[in-house]
Amino acid sequence: MKPSRAVSLWLPVLVWAGVIFALSSIPSLGTGLGGWDLLLRKLAHATEYAILGLLLLRALGRAWLALGLGVLYAGSDELHQHFVSGRHGSPIDVAIDAAGVLIGVFLVRRALALR
Repeated sequence: MKPSRAVSLWLPVLVWAGVIFALSSIPSLGTGLGGWDLLLRKLAHATEYAILGLLLLRALGRAWLALGLGVLYAGSDELHQHFVSGRHGSPIDVAIDAAGVLIGVFLVRRALALR
């Protein structure tokens, strides 16, 4: 693989992983919307990991590798949050993130199948 091709495949993955890491470093991301706050944050989790899943599939070319790497990153993200004041790591969030990765991978595979 040419270096320019590797950069074009992996740079978006690394940038997006950095965005997720940065968001996870913020002590509180509450919206102040009461009960809707939890739902919105969980949907945001799933969405950011769906994007990661599709970027990983684009870079790796194999769905199971993209899913595995995405879930590993989700686990590391929750571990990171454990050390951020005002945040906590949660196995439920890893599951939500994993579902997001799965959705992203599924959407790319579905789009490619329809071509």
